[in-house]
Amino acid sequence: MKVKSRTVLVSGGASGLGWATAQQFSAAGARVVVMDLSGSIARVREAGDAASIEFVAADVLDSDAVAAAVAHANVRNDLCVVVNCAGIGDPALVVSKHGAQELAAFERVIRVNLIGTFNVVRLAGGAMIGNELRGEERGVVVNTASVAAFDGQIGQASYAASKGAIVSMTLPIAREFARHAIRVVTIAPGLFETPLLGELPDEVRAELGQQVPFPSRLGDPAEYAQLVRAIVENPMLNGETIRLDGAIRMAPR
Repeated sequence: MKVKSRTVLVSGGASGLGWATAQQFSAAGARVVVMDLSGSIARVREAGDAASIEFVAADVLDSDAVAAAVAHANVRNDLCVVVNCAGIGDPALVVSKHGAQELAAFERVIRVNLIGTFNVVRLAGGAMIGNELRGEERGVVVNTASVAAFDGQIGQASYAASKGAIVSMTLPIAREFARHAIRVVTIAPGLFETPLLGELPDEVRAELGQQVPFPSRLGDPAEYAQLVRAIVENPMLNGETIRLDGAIRMAPR
């Protein structure tokens, strides 16, 4: 699928992997709509490099706000790509010296990462289904999981569960959407230079990068965005989860 002069919607698009993806498609000539929390959008606008990208403030768990963002993106009936990058990490032991993990903390990660992704897929998917078929396909959905879905570390029970569920729903949604000529693919990134890792000291981030077999460094968000574009442009990629991780397999800790 070619995206020039058509619309791409990126959730969680005001930072990290999502922002790199928004920039990638903007450079390719697409109309790009970023959906994110208002605070994240404000930080991007302050940076002064977002003139060609549209922003809509929405929490992925707010169905009304997401529906409004989707309607804005599809105002020309040409929404053809949806990329889900919104997510959080909240590492915690199931049982620590302070006792059992608060159930609300586990639920929050599941809600944002899994239910938030599904919320965007169902609403954006519904919008794309109503659009005119151009060529052999109508649209592409790209979701973001994590290698934690397969190699979850100690303290990642909620995160790994949420990302594993995104992997698990990829094929059934791809099978359902196939009748509408919409593809669904998931990317499972490894260790990337994102805000989640940006809070760590430089020496810790360097050490993490050395754990990657090759290239032995943290991934560049632009490399994630490049894969998203490759997925969009290759019509035979469907119903699959692709690891983007430099061959890393995460240790228990």
